Amino acid sequence: MAQQLLATAPDIPLIAQANRAFLRRAVQMLAESGIRQFLDIGSGIPTLGNVHEVAREVVPDARVVYVDLDPVAVAHSSVLIRGQEGVAAIQGDVRKPGDILHHETVRNLIDFTEPVALLVIALLQFVRDEDDPAGIMAQLRGALPSGSYLALSHGVVDGWRHDKEMVKNLYSRTTTPPASRTRADVAPFFGDFELVDPGLVWVTQWRPDQPSKIDGIKAAKSAVVAGVGRKP
Repeated sequence: MAQQLLATAPDIPLIAQANRAFLRRAVQMLAESGIRQFLDIGSGIPTLGNVHEVAREVVPDARVVYVDLDPVAVAHSSVLIRGQEGVAAIQGDVRKPGDILHHETVRNLIDFTEPVALLVIALLQFVRDEDDPAGIMAQLRGALPSGSYLALSHGVVDGWRHDKEMVKNLYSRTTTPPASRTRADVAPFFGDFELVDPGLVWVTQWRPDQPSKIDGIKAAKSAVVAGVGRKP
């Protein structure tokens, strides 16, 4: 399936790397803004530049909880962080936000009376409309105190230039087919959070640092929008 997907949309590796680069830039900005604790839902299998690594370059005692539905991703994360204080990985389903928020490990590491960075990176496109992503995000945002942040990226169909039906058919073979949403559909996930500059933009346009092969790809080619919002 992956080989067929790449044959149809060869830009996907660059898009994934651009999304990861956004995560790095967002976490660095949040740490520099004084955030000391991060809740990363849909963290995936660890790779280079994980949240705790990026955050601790700025805040050595930053606390991070990784959450993923896939037991393989959780197992890999647990191995990576073994022996490190203030970092944990748990299995959790974003469709059950209450279970995540009240998980013992989350409660032990995340102090919800202090600002928290909630990271929801390239996850919601795999949450179907019938699972109420708007309600899920409202519950997660509501658990955060004033001064918290939401960093979110989401695949959209606005800039997708490949065969949409072919990609849809390929993903339909999996247990997590993506939802077809536009930038306008994604914006409400921030609720009343105030978007920081430059707002909800193509993932390559969110505070790019030095020019690179990844961040230099055409904005409309990324097919992913990203933004960071702050809770008043």
